[in-house]
Amino acid sequence: MKKLLNTLYVTTQGAYLAKEGETVVVKIDQEVRLRVPVHTIGGIVCFGNVSCSPFLMGFCGESGVGISFLSEHGRFLARVQGPVSGNVLLRRAQYRLADDQEYSTRMAKNFVTGKIANCRTILQRALRDHSAKMNDDTLSRGIAELSSSLKALEMNQPLDSIRGLEGDAAHTYFGVFDNLIVAQKENFMFQERNRRPPLDNVNCLLSFLYSMLVHDCRSALEAVGLDPAVGFLHRDRPGRPSLALDLMEEFRPFLADRLVLSLINLRQVQDKGFSRTEAGAVMMNDETRKTLIVAYQERKQDEIYHPFLDEKVNIGLLFHVQAMLLARCLRGDMDGYPPFIWR
Repeated sequence: MKKLLNTLYVTTQGAYLAKEGETVVVKIDQEVRLRVPVHTIGGIVCFGNVSCSPFLMGFCGESGVGISFLSEHGRFLARVQGPVSGNVLLRRAQYRLADDQEYSTRMAKNFVTGKIANCRTILQRALRDHSAKMNDDTLSRGIAELSSSLKALEMNQPLDSIRGLEGDAAHTYFGVFDNLIVAQKENFMFQERNRRPPLDNVNCLLSFLYSMLVHDCRSALEAVGLDPAVGFLHRDRPGRPSLALDLMEEFRPFLADRLVLSLINLRQVQDKGFSRTEAGAVMMNDETRKTLIVAYQERKQDEIYHPFLDEKVNIGLLFHVQAMLLARCLRGDMDGYPPFIWR
């Protein structure tokens, strides 16, 4: 399973990927810059103007290596995947249960509980470790409101109400997010969450990492035989990986938001790495994008205690662990889905 951690990210504009024997070759201006044996990677992610040969796409499909194409902003565009593997009975169970309103409500509650609990932990840890640099009253109010949302989730709520609670909790969390930024405030001020396109540096970083999370969650779900397009909290929409969006909710604060805050507060990203288009969209340059990707991959190598498994696992394997737990739940081997909750 550790092989699934190895993802090849190609960000250099104009790069061309081809097949040579059993290897993936990356060429830039017709010069070979990298050779990677296909059996050592679990996926390829291409950003912007990066192209692949048809022979490589077919080869990767046969080898179980998915190729994802994203815009320079990190917005998902398309994915090339080989034959679907996994138990057809599992997918049939997934489709039946997704049509069951009561079951979808229970599953949605689990995903949202994980997200809100991890958002609260982000604020609690910030208040504990950096209270001298932050507004204690603002963070304390945010923590109290998120705690109230978690208590409300314990009650019987219809699916739309759960979505409403998730939206209110997100508004509360991002309403105090700027307090967690303690360096470079003049260039990394956060007012509200915006996307498509992001309108400031912080949202640009968040959107890019969220796209990375979607890719990893989608790959993990496909690896266990689930359909990433059929979710419970996020409903069906053409082209949207709804189940991957469900699964990533619990990882947004724990992995993406924490990483953005670390990069800003430690000055590993700076304002010179961003530019603004005439329409107001903010884009990062290649160097900043690579910094983000390297930091993300390094963070995935760290170990963390998994409360349900009662053991330590690599952060990069959490997606696959949660996907397996989700599959077991849908098969009926478990009474419910246990979201990953960071302590």
